[in-house]
Amino acid sequence: MASAVSSTSQPAQVPALNAPHQEGNSKKKDKKAKDAGSAHPLELDPRPEYFDHRLKIFEKLKSEHDEWVKNQPRQEISITLKDGSQRKGTSWETTPLSIAKEISQGLADRTVIAKVDGNLWDLERPLEGSCSLELLDFDHPEGKRVFWHSSAHVLGEAAERHYGCHLCIGPPTDEGFFYEMAIEDRPVVNGDYPALEKVADLAIKEKQKFERLVVPKETLLEMFGYNKYKKHIIETKIPDGTSTTVYRCGPMVDLCVGPHIPHTGRIKAFMVTKNSASYFLGDANNDSLQRVYGISFPDKKQLTEYKKFLEEAAKRDHRKIGKEQELFFFNDLSPGSCFFLPHGTRIYNTLVELMRSEYFKRGYQEVISPNMYHSKLWETSGHWQNYKDDMFTLDIEKENWALKPMNCPGHCLIFDSRDRSYKELPIRMAEFGIIHRNEASGALTGLTRVRRFVQDDTHVFCMPEQIQGEIAALFDFMQHIYGLFGFEFHLELSTRPDNYLGTLETWDTAEDQLKGALEKFYPGKWEINPGDGAFYGPKIDITIRDALRRAFQCATIQLDFQLPERFNLKYRSADEGTADAGRPPARPVIIHRAILGSLERFIAIITEHFAGKWPFWLSPRQVLVIPVAIPYREYATEVAEKLTAAGLYVDVDNGENTLPKKVRNGEIAQYNFILVVGQDELDTRSVNVRNRDDVGTKARTETLPLDVITEKLLALKSNRSLHNKLE
Repeated sequence: MASAVSSTSQPAQVPALNAPHQEGNSKKKDKKAKDAGSAHPLELDPRPEYFDHRLKIFEKLKSEHDEWVKNQPRQEISITLKDGSQRKGTSWETTPLSIAKEISQGLADRTVIAKVDGNLWDLERPLEGSCSLELLDFDHPEGKRVFWHSSAHVLGEAAERHYGCHLCIGPPTDEGFFYEMAIEDRPVVNGDYPALEKVADLAIKEKQKFERLVVPKETLLEMFGYNKYKKHIIETKIPDGTSTTVYRCGPMVDLCVGPHIPHTGRIKAFMVTKNSASYFLGDANNDSLQRVYGISFPDKKQLTEYKKFLEEAAKRDHRKIGKEQELFFFNDLSPGSCFFLPHGTRIYNTLVELMRSEYFKRGYQEVISPNMYHSKLWETSGHWQNYKDDMFTLDIEKENWALKPMNCPGHCLIFDSRDRSYKELPIRMAEFGIIHRNEASGALTGLTRVRRFVQDDTHVFCMPEQIQGEIAALFDFMQHIYGLFGFEFHLELSTRPDNYLGTLETWDTAEDQLKGALEKFYPGKWEINPGDGAFYGPKIDITIRDALRRAFQCATIQLDFQLPERFNLKYRSADEGTADAGRPPARPVIIHRAILGSLERFIAIITEHFAGKWPFWLSPRQVLVIPVAIPYREYATEVAEKLTAAGLYVDVDNGENTLPKKVRNGEIAQYNFILVVGQDELDTRSVNVRNRDDVGTKARTETLPLDVITEKLLALKSNRSLHNKLE
C-alpha cells in the first residue's frame, strides 16, 4: 500500500496516461470474468450483504415518500427564467427538466443541473411553488462540480462492486473527483483501473437514475450501520432529531446532500486517473484509507483533449524543469523545505528585486521581524486558538513557543513599538519573512505545497477613511505585476467563516467596504465565495490563469478590524485634544496583502507557465558566448566578462565540443541569446546573435557591435518584456 505520508518532490508521474485503462468499444465480456489488468474478479460474487440491506430500507422509505408527494395539493405556479421570461407549471409535478424540454430538447440534453431560487436543484425533482429557475450546463462551474460529484458516485459504486469496500467520502474537486475507501485485504494498484472503469461503464450504460430521499438520523444509522466511517459522519455532523438526504444510483445508496445529474447515462467519458493513500477526515491519528481519483465528461472528445492537456502539463511540471535546469531540489532530511541552487536563486532574487523596486515607488517600508515567538503572542492574535495545529510549536525552558506561520502579529508589535499619529498613516509595512507551516507530509508537493517559504507580505495600517484609496492602489499594483507575466486574473470576495472572531457588525462593515471597492473598480467582474474568509476578516482572493488555463490563487487582500483590537493598536487622531474623554481610542485598520504570495509556489507556477523558457529579465541563463574555434576563446571570454560586468547572467563555452554541439547545448539549456564569435567578430569587436525563439535558424544571423548588443540586452532586461526580442 502507498504510504499516507509520502511526499512528491520528484517529477510527477501521470498514472492517467501511463496506467492501463479499459479499451474503448471492446466486445462485452462476462461480468464475472477476471479483467486482464487485475488478478481479481471484475465483481464480487456474491456481492456484499450491505447492498441488499441499504436497498431494502431505501425502497420502503421511497415508497412512503412517493405516496406523500402524490397527496400534495397541485396548484398552478409561475417559473421565472434567467432572461425574465415566465413559464406556467404545476406544483409537485413540473420539474426543471420538463421546462428545459419545453424550450428545446437540445437544451434539456445539455443541462446538468438547475438552480431554483438560487439553490441547486435536481433536474427531475418537482418544483414545490412559484420560483426563479436557472439551467446550468457542464461549462458552468457549478454544473461541472455537480457532474463530477455524480461521477464520484459512479466510481463509488464501481469500487463497492469490485472491492467490497467501505466508502468514506467522495467529493468533486477542481480537477475531477475522488472517493476514499477502506479495503481490508488488498491495496489499490494501477492494474485495477481497467476493472473499475469497466464496472463504471456498466453502470453508465444502465442509465441508473439518481433518486433523492430525505432520511431521519436514526434511520441513517440503521442504513449505514455496517460502515463505521459513515456512522461517524452521521453521528458528528447531523444533529439528533434531524434528517439529511441520501441518493441512490443502481445498487448504491450513499449519504449525500446532492444534487445530481438525472441519470448515469449523461456521463459519456469516464477515466480513473490515479490513486493514493489518505487518512480518514485528513487526520493522521485516524485510519489509513485508499483514495481513487477520476475524471469524466459529457463528450468523449473532451476526454481526448484532457489527455493532451495532461501530456503538456507533464512536460511543464516544475519539478521536472527544476531538475533539468538545476534550479532547486528537496531532501528528506528537511521535507517540504526547498534547496535553491544558484540558477534557481537567480530567479528567486529577481522576483524579490522586482517587488522591492515597486515598494520604493509606491511608498512601502520594509521591515524584518523574528521567526519565533512566545505562545502569548499567538494567544493574543487568535492563532493559538484557531491555527495551532498548523504551526510548529516548541517547548523551550518549559515555555511554549512557535515558529511564525505568518507575519501579521509581528508587524502589530512593530506598529505598537511607539506612539503613532494619524499623520503617519497609512503605514505600508512589507517583509520577505520566512514562514513555517506544519503541512502534512503526504500533502507536500514540490514547490506548490511546502513547510518553509517566504511571502511578499505587506500589512497596511490605515484609517477607515483611507481603505478605499489603499485598495485602489493595491489593485493597480496587482495589475502591474501580473501583467509582467502575462497572467489574467479573477476576483472573489470570501466572506465570514464559522470560526470568525469579533462582532457581526464589524464583519458586515468590513465586507461592505470590500464589496464597494470591487464594484467600483471591477463592476460585475467578481463573485462571492461565502464562508471562506480568514477567521479575523473578509478577503479578496485573486485567482490567476496560466498558459494552460489552469487557475491558481496567489494574491489576497484581507481587511482586518480584529487584530488592531486584540493588540490594542491605536493612533493619535486629528481631534484627539478636543474629543470626549470617554470615546474609545482611534484604531487603525489592517489590510493584509500578498501579490506573489509564497515565492516558492509562485516560482512553481511561472516555471510551468513559461515551460522553462524564461523571459530575458527573469532568466537565470541569459547569454551564452561560443567561439567558433580555439583562437577565439580569449575574445569569447572578454565578451562574457563585459556583459557580466554590465549586470547580465552570462556563460562562455570554451570546451572541446564542436560548434553545432555547443549551440545545441545552449538551446537545450534555454539560454535566451547565443553569441557566436570568430575572426570577423574579433576584427570588428562584434558578436553574431542567435535568438532562442527563432526556432530552426541555422544560417548566419545578425552581427552587432559589442557595445550595441550590450545596450540592447540591458534595455530588454530593464523593460521586463515577455518577448525575447532585441529592439
